Amino acid sequence: MAQDAGFFERVYDVVRRIPEGRVTSYGAIAEYLGASRSARMVGWAMNNASKMEDIPAHRVVNRNGLLTGKHHFPGTRVMEQLLEEEGMVVTNNKIEDFQQHFWDPSKEL
Repeated sequence: MAQDAGFFERVYDVVRRIPEGRVTSYGAIAEYLGASRSARMVGWAMNNASKMEDIPAHRVVNRNGLLTGKHHFPGTRVMEQLLEEEGMVVTNNKIEDFQQHFWDPSKEL
């Protein structure tokens, strides 16, 4: 479990760097951390991140721009509302023009 804790902290460090108005995916974070097959582990790290004030967990979505982590936020539309406040349009739990908003940590960091 200690190894997971270290991985989770590395995930949170990346998430803290996602600029406002941009999003990334679980897989992109895993790839950046050198764990390309560990998108699921990134998802596990993000499960409680919505409760951490210093981590913009709403900026992490699946590879297609779907708000798959929305049920970890308090309230049914909180994740969607946070993204909309940053200028994104969300329709049917999916970010419109996803590639336009996509932030790739492997290229940006």
